Amino acid sequence: MQVTSIGSRVGKIKLENSDDGSHNVFVPFKKYLKTEVAKTINAAVELDTKLLRGFSFYHPLGSNPWDYIPQAVDQIGQIVDLCAKAGLIFGLEIEPNLVGETGPLLAELSRKVKHPNMVCIWDGGNVAAQNKNPVQCHDEYQAVKKHIGWMHIKDYTIDPDLEWTGVVDEERLKNFVPANVGDAGHEMILRDFKEMIPKLEKKMKKLGVPGVFLEAEPHLKGGGQFGGFSGPDGMGVAVRSLCSVLDYVGIDYDLRSFDDIRTLRGF
Repeated sequence: MQVTSIGSRVGKIKLENSDDGSHNVFVPFKKYLKTEVAKTINAAVELDTKLLRGFSFYHPLGSNPWDYIPQAVDQIGQIVDLCAKAGLIFGLEIEPNLVGETGPLLAELSRKVKHPNMVCIWDGGNVAAQNKNPVQCHDEYQAVKKHIGWMHIKDYTIDPDLEWTGVVDEERLKNFVPANVGDAGHEMILRDFKEMIPKLEKKMKKLGVPGVFLEAEPHLKGGGQFGGFSGPDGMGVAVRSLCSVLDYVGIDYDLRSFDDIRTLRGF
């Protein structure tokens, strides 16, 4: 067994020490680098994984995220520099309520940081949760796709009874679903992504990663700002649903077989 990546919460703190009505915390950035960032990098090194997932910081609630691109770029860049020194690749995930909450914003962060040890992580569920339909999710993907290094696979069904206020609240995070039934447009996105895989695989292998990963993060039994849960049965449902989409769009994959188990047993 090997660890694919560290699914850290690095970057999920405020950019400014201001009371914006949210419960997000502020940590002085120099201290943050020496504490949470350093500990997370050490964990990745100890677990012998190359990939470390992180985020793009909270701008003040209700403000325009584009205004905070320069500060986010500066702080993300410092984190990426530390990751690179440890031989790691930093994956910046698209996430509601943060500076990098949309495809265009995430792409701009990637262009401005401009570091070979940083890639972006697509997560369709995090986009659909912003009240976006499959066509809108696909447009967001198109905006950032050339910066993507790997994907998180979860999906979300829009609840028409929830009023959209421009901010994703905890109530919305109860509506995650398997990848073959939600509003994230996985069929359209993975059909396009299929054409990128050969080139992306070469890129990731040059960075010391075995290939291109689709990480199942379904949150089928509940999700939240700092975690989610699916359980073994939920993960089974999520993986089978993903496989059905991969079959449909024609992306090959291997599942563990009885022959693998026989080999492990020495037969």
